[in-house]
Amino acid sequence: MNKACFRYFLPIIFGCLFFQCTKEEVIQEAEFWVNPTPFDLSQIQRRGYIRAIVDNTSTSFYVYRGRRMGYEFELLRNLAADLGVQLHLIIESDLEKAFRLLNKGQADIVAINLEINEERLQYANFTLPTRQIGTLLLQKKSRNKIESFHDLEGKTVHVRKGAIHKQYLDTIKDSLELNMEIMEVELDQESLIQQVIQDEITLTVTDSDLALVNATYYDEIDVSMVISEASPVGWAVRTNAPRLLDAINEWIEQKNESSYIDILFQKYFLNKKNSYFRSNSAFSSISGNRISEFDDLIRRGAEELGWDWRLLASLVYKESRFDTAATSYAGAVGLLQLMPVTLERFGVENPNDPYESLLGGVNFLKYLDRFWRERVPETNDRIHFILASYNVGHGHVEDAWRLALKFGKNPQSWENVAYFLERKSQPEFYRDPVVKNGYAKGKVAVNYVRDVVNLYESYRVLVQP
Repeated sequence: MNKACFRYFLPIIFGCLFFQCTKEEVIQEAEFWVNPTPFDLSQIQRRGYIRAIVDNTSTSFYVYRGRRMGYEFELLRNLAADLGVQLHLIIESDLEKAFRLLNKGQADIVAINLEINEERLQYANFTLPTRQIGTLLLQKKSRNKIESFHDLEGKTVHVRKGAIHKQYLDTIKDSLELNMEIMEVELDQESLIQQVIQDEITLTVTDSDLALVNATYYDEIDVSMVISEASPVGWAVRTNAPRLLDAINEWIEQKNESSYIDILFQKYFLNKKNSYFRSNSAFSSISGNRISEFDDLIRRGAEELGWDWRLLASLVYKESRFDTAATSYAGAVGLLQLMPVTLERFGVENPNDPYESLLGGVNFLKYLDRFWRERVPETNDRIHFILASYNVGHGHVEDAWRLALKFGKNPQSWENVAYFLERKSQPEFYRDPVVKNGYAKGKVAVNYVRDVVNLYESYRVLVQP
């Protein structure tokens, strides 16, 4: 082949190779459910936590006055306790992304109400039904009311991307030969409901439980039009996690036999007055962006610390539930539950005064930050050391730090130090010569840190900075 021919064919060759590679990449990307990450119940229990994908809605998962709430949240928290692990939550409204996270091993359960169909059975295995849900058309009463499927002629209906709602509407559209536009958008159902209320869109289709709850909040919406009758819905797990599936199914059967699920269902779906106040409060992540009445004060304290204010809010909630008059059995008082000797040391005269109490706690946290700064330069790890010191005392945490150093572990890693802190209740560790402060309930302190950090992760996702 001469040079001229070679120059002619070279772009074609590269173009074909590029097209072939691109095509293979698209096929590989499309089949994300093939060969999911192998990670079953035993690995989850060894890791110590289970990751679940949920919706941020007034029935699934939200924050109200600092407290995490929601029907799916409470179910998952109970399940995690039953499995002996911590619960980590992931907020994801895009269902395709949720299945991708599941199959990549970045989540273990998709705890969104999913109706089972052939397409979804490619992506995951499904649990026993968690409940029965129908599908309703949601519209405003002030508009020309849709009363039959034929009234959808010429209309545009917005639905959540990846939800089964589009399939229902496609069936109606095709069977009646309607000129109807069905627009899939990457929003959760509650966001679409809000868009109808605010006249940003005209129609949406949503799960019957969520539609009926919102209809009690907003008199102006109508949910009388049934798109599909109630059918079973469940949660999804990886196809190669049979033991996790069996454990969840066993748990569902146990809870169905007890009154637990009935009581929880009543709390979120039948007690509509309480649900209304929780969901419409300024202190709810659904309708407001405040955690407590002390948010401004907490922001000021966090700024002094160089912390995200939501992290400090998590600590305050863990200590006092934002109750200025809270007093522990040991005599700790105020928003940050300081002991009398600490109050005196950091100049707090009136521990029931929220400003004084918080300022005293912030000064104590700053002291702990200085104590650990040289030993643990990395900020995120150091925060764990500070939180543990706040709970059990920095002397006990320093003992665990010394033990990590002695046994050849990196003492700047919280994971390593937490390992030895948990063992400070065992004689072979608290009697070690490097230990200066003796016995400690170190496991309590490690769980305390985990609780604060997990709460912070929820605040960080659900509450604006």
